[in-house]
Amino acid sequence: MNTITNSPTATSSLVTALGGGSGIDMLDLANKLAQAQFAARTDRLTERGDTLEAKVSSASNIKSMLLALNTSLGTLVRSGDLAPVPSVANAAIASAGLTGSTQPKGSYSLEVTRLASGQRIASTPYASASDPVGAGTLTLRFGTIDGASFTEDTGQTAVDVTIASGATLADVASAINGANAGVQAYVANTVDGAQLVLKGREGVTNGFVLEASEDAAEPGLANLAWNPASASGELLATAVDAAFTIDGLDYTSSSNTISEAVPGVKLQLLATNTGAPTRVSFSDPTSSIASSMQDLTDALNEVMAELNAATGIGAELANDGGARALRRSLSGLAGTVIMPNATGAARTLADLGLKTERNGTFSLDTQRLQATLAADPEGVAAMFTNGINGVFATFDKIYRDASSTTNSGSLGGSITRYNRQIARLSEDQTKLAEDQEKLRARLASQFTTSEVRIGTSQATLAMLKNQIAQWNKTGD
Repeated sequence: MNTITNSPTATSSLVTALGGGSGIDMLDLANKLAQAQFAARTDRLTERGDTLEAKVSSASNIKSMLLALNTSLGTLVRSGDLAPVPSVANAAIASAGLTGSTQPKGSYSLEVTRLASGQRIASTPYASASDPVGAGTLTLRFGTIDGASFTEDTGQTAVDVTIASGATLADVASAINGANAGVQAYVANTVDGAQLVLKGREGVTNGFVLEASEDAAEPGLANLAWNPASASGELLATAVDAAFTIDGLDYTSSSNTISEAVPGVKLQLLATNTGAPTRVSFSDPTSSIASSMQDLTDALNEVMAELNAATGIGAELANDGGARALRRSLSGLAGTVIMPNATGAARTLADLGLKTERNGTFSLDTQRLQATLAADPEGVAAMFTNGINGVFATFDKIYRDASSTTNSGSLGGSITRYNRQIARLSEDQTKLAEDQEKLRARLASQFTTSEVRIGTSQATLAMLKNQIAQWNKTGD
């Protein structure tokens, strides 16, 4: 059995189907009237949304360009390609790197007469690494070994290593390594048997002795004790300092890693070259700096072109405070003192040839760049180091200021503000759509009721007409 829903919409549809009613599609009329009622407000919100999206897109594009330039500049500076790179003529003797403390220059003679080494000792042999060695405490004391004598360095704390009951030679090696005393231990399975080998740190004062305090109930640990006057064990190597000369001056070091013997340079000594000095010299970064300044100028012009287009009359960011602030920062970049402590000719990017034109774009004055490079090569190189001052640090600050989301006057702050406005606009559009739907539903209900009444009236009129017609026939 089919059921007809007795609702205004269903009734209106039935009336229309039976040929009654006004003949007008009341539901379509209600929809069009509701749309017309809200059309102006809907258009305004849509237009406002399109405007905000355009602002976000433009500002985000400029911010992305700043990030790309900042990242590239940072990578270039950190690579060290724009700084004098040290090298050792005989690479087998030493390697060289920058410390960043000062800008190195010149050329230096290097002669290594002795490498630093650590003390090495081996215990008397055991049948195997699993042999029990007794229990108690082993104590490492550090100092200088000179022949059969030992002078303790009281500045280094003695280290006690507990050896548990039932410990083997391998357990002793593990316990010493676990003490992190700067002495490495391992078991060597030699032709004579298993021997405990101890290796100390480089440097003459890092020699060591090994004392034993045995557990009376489980003796034997004394077999591992060693000092330079003892008969047990074997001294394989004595701890010594490195010895070398720089430009004929004598130096010693407790490590083969040498810092600042050549100003601004870290040397890693690898071998000796007694009687055959080698040279430490530095590459000339002049051509790389000139090329990088041209690349920087071109990249800045790309950013400024986008910024000028976005802030022009009628453009997306014409009235944006963050975009204007960024433009001011970039316009003043050339004249900004980026090396406040410099004493030479290289203090600003203008000194490196960066020039701001009247239209806000940049050009490179190669003559001024070459003049500064000739007058102050060290100062120029210092501008391209990774520190609190310099080319990268200066541009990085501009990027970070522009990208800040907490500063309402920055480009990042503008993006945050526009996105909040877009979110509120979306809420307004949702509310407007709901109000439009409510109006449409109300009009549809009212029109349906009217349609039903019209249909009923037309049916009554038709019935009366038929009745009168029948009366007229009867009268005839």
